[in-house]
Amino acid sequence: MASQPPKAELEDPLSNLRLSIKHASPPVLANSPDPSSSADVVDKLSQATHISFTIAAPGIEHSQTFEITTPTRFKVNDQNVNLRDVYFAWLNKDSSLADYIAAVTDLNEELPSGAGGSVQNLSFAQKIELIGWLSGEVESSDSIDPLGGAAGAAAAADSAAIAGGKGVPFQQNGGTVSTAGGKMVDARLLQIYDGERKMGDHNTVLRGAKPTDFSNLRQTAKLFFKSGNTPNTANPTNLPSRPLPPPSKPSRRHEQPIILLSPSPSSLVSMANSKQFLDEGVYIPPGATDASSTNMVQLNRIIPSIDPARPLRFILVDSTQNFKPTYWPRVVAIFTTGQTWQFKSYKYTNPAELFSHYPGVYVGWQGEEPPENVGQLGRGVLSVKVDKWTGNTSGRWRDREVVEMIWGRIEEGMRRRGWTRDGPGLSGSGSGR
Repeated sequence: MASQPPKAELEDPLSNLRLSIKHASPPVLANSPDPSSSADVVDKLSQATHISFTIAAPGIEHSQTFEITTPTRFKVNDQNVNLRDVYFAWLNKDSSLADYIAAVTDLNEELPSGAGGSVQNLSFAQKIELIGWLSGEVESSDSIDPLGGAAGAAAAADSAAIAGGKGVPFQQNGGTVSTAGGKMVDARLLQIYDGERKMGDHNTVLRGAKPTDFSNLRQTAKLFFKSGNTPNTANPTNLPSRPLPPPSKPSRRHEQPIILLSPSPSSLVSMANSKQFLDEGVYIPPGATDASSTNMVQLNRIIPSIDPARPLRFILVDSTQNFKPTYWPRVVAIFTTGQTWQFKSYKYTNPAELFSHYPGVYVGWQGEEPPENVGQLGRGVLSVKVDKWTGNTSGRWRDREVVEMIWGRIEEGMRRRGWTRDGPGLSGSGSGR
């Protein structure tokens, strides 16, 4: 039989959402802090100002209402994410990256002015981490602050002190002791900790407690080596009989993924603006940037399905003039304007075959249809649109959504080809679809 959760958990909005999911009691969206009638209940998240939780389970009777914009313990970039954004992420837990980004855009357009700002677009890794905690698959997360922060810190300090052999202040009471934080610990356990041997650092372990004279080894060394450090072959019996270790295998070089940009002057993404667009999520036309011309651009990006902790370094080029055959398995995306002359020097000159091996990307203007030749390239080419340039970067929040869609396609292709931190899998240039 379930027991009533602690008071702190019942008063926390994030814990209320987790409890409602656990006990299959979906929350109710409302436009009133006290939704007592059906007129107070709304269907759309964009119309809600409050969210009400009612949990009825064996041993649990609880009801609580929160403002939809209440900050939660879930943090992104040290900023608390509000309850609406967290609940929205849960509703879209099964959506693909592209569908989730589209849903964020639709909800932002539906939100009335003064409703609390726009919905935060969580990255793939952040969304997975949040969904795992809400569903109960994991019990803790680095992005979620604990409920009992002070108590947890005190307990951690006591544990560290005990493990270090210092012990903690206590009052003995029979077979148990009370720590400074009031926690009961077995007294015999503390005695064992206090009697443990203290470990030294690498200096004390290697050097010992007193200096050691190794001069006698010099005489032994003369039996093996002549002057000039040449092995002594005059007396083979004095040569070491220890077999030579097997040669170590050469470590594989990290093969950095390559993104091919279109060399066409009509391309909206070129070497001049590619880093700012794909790295910072802000689009500025090539002619409006201050970037000097270069033959190669490098940027770092975390690909969660390959390594969620460390970013990969991508190389961006717009020419295959200096390409070696070994470079093609490293290509993870090809930007195009649909002009087939771009592919004459590529490994596959036929567009249908080319984009069956590598993901293609076409970037066009919002409100304009892509050229007919782009549609003829097939489904291997992702077509995205950016807002038209107005002369400044203000209000270009849609650019980030477009960039995330592009990276989502690139990550999908890398995952299918078995990419690791060292490079592509054995399948080489697998399907880009």
